[in-house]
Amino acid sequence: MNHPVLPDHLRPRDGRFGSGPSKVRTEALGALAASGTSYMGTSHRRDGVRSVVARIRSGMSELFSLPDGYEVVLGNGGATAFWDAATFRLIERRSLHYVFGEFSSKFAGIAAAAPFLDEPVVVDAPLGSRPDPATADVDAYALIHNETSTGVAMDVIRPPADGLVLVDGTSAAGVLAVDPAEFDAYYFSPQKAFAADGGLWVALCSPAALERIEHLAAGRWSPPVLDLQKAVANARKDQTLNTPALATLFLLADQTEWLLARGGIEWATERAERAAAMVYGWAERGSATTPFVADPAHRSATVATIDLDDRIPAADLTAALRANGILDIESYRGLQRNQIRIGMFPAVDLDDLERLTEAVDWMIEQRGA
Repeated sequence: MNHPVLPDHLRPRDGRFGSGPSKVRTEALGALAASGTSYMGTSHRRDGVRSVVARIRSGMSELFSLPDGYEVVLGNGGATAFWDAATFRLIERRSLHYVFGEFSSKFAGIAAAAPFLDEPVVVDAPLGSRPDPATADVDAYALIHNETSTGVAMDVIRPPADGLVLVDGTSAAGVLAVDPAEFDAYYFSPQKAFAADGGLWVALCSPAALERIEHLAAGRWSPPVLDLQKAVANARKDQTLNTPALATLFLLADQTEWLLARGGIEWATERAERAAAMVYGWAERGSATTPFVADPAHRSATVATIDLDDRIPAADLTAALRANGILDIESYRGLQRNQIRIGMFPAVDLDDLERLTEAVDWMIEQRGA
């Protein structure tokens, strides 16, 4: 199929706007290539790789201003694997889950299926909004800082009740401000704001979370690959239990230091707010575009979901943009909405975001809408 050709002045310099995997900075890829034979293809239990893990752990502690006693733990498999691991080592009996999108619902489903746990409490909200705070007779609260599927964000606030606070920060970590006093395990994959690749999880664990891990390890079996006690022990040696993807580690360390050099999360938050104001303001002004998340207070500053007028089939629009080098702004498949989804992570240039909005408008005009 022939698609309209974008004028040069509407083409972003870099067309990667995915919500994960997200844009990886070319400078970071260049640094990885420049490592030559000294890094890739070497043992993850030797100093060459362990020094990179040490940089990640040190950088995360600084970036998130972790108090004494908090530890940075890493493991393979991404946040999806961490959900499984949490059922064995962080949820003792019963958990409460805030559910307002695909990923928050998946963790709730895993907890419900675990035969050694009681049925979880689920506090949900319609897609495009978020639940009100709640408490229950539970020992763990499962929050999500930013629901990647819907583009809804929520503040991380510890409930006024006993229980560990487990926060999925995958598409928020490194951008949206969070107070370590409000969580016990803040976990994420690095393929969003940290501009790396997938297949790894990072968890920032409080002393209470570390104590729970040790307590449950003493009396509950876990598959070794999901055993957080083993993950903690290996992290303290600056390594992972199983062989990790070395490129992911390298890119994560590079992006963490890149964020710190620019002012850390405070800088990233301010930049994200400018990006969000640009994208949502554009969508509100357009005759064929509307922010999916109606309440501005609920809108994510890292992932924007934009509904399209029914006259503009999203599949046709994204195909035309892809043919012009603008990639991965398709909506999340589970929502089944006529919309686009735009990753606004720190590696994405603001000028490119502005050109993206202009390119979408131009494509819409070509359809006569």
